[in-house]
Amino acid sequence: MSKPDELLVDVAALVESGHSNQMSLTVVAGGAVITGRLAPEAVWRQRVSEVLADSAQLGEFAAAFTATARKEGPQTHLHFHVARILQGAVGIPETGGMYRVAIEDVSAWTMGDFSYSDH
Repeated sequence: MSKPDELLVDVAALVESGHSNQMSLTVVAGGAVITGRLAPEAVWRQRVSEVLADSAQLGEFAAAFTATARKEGPQTHLHFHVARILQGAVGIPETGGMYRVAIEDVSAWTMGDFSYSDH
């Protein structure tokens, strides 16, 4: 999108302001379909930091995610947790992952998350 969808920016701002981390959303960005729940950036960063800190190989990267300085202005990114990239009938990762998506890269979106089935 050359100009981010104002409604999507508003939804992201509501999530960021702490109204909910249960907002389910599905977006198409760069040809990928990502479905999951949105989280405020600080919550997302904290969770990513915790996962990295628990890793023997990636622990040193945890500190990069603890910085919480938020610049003023409209939301520029969506922060997904418990999210999957849909590939055919499969969601990757199966247990859900953490994704950060630039709102300007979203070409389509809908409220709710898509479920998938192996059947």
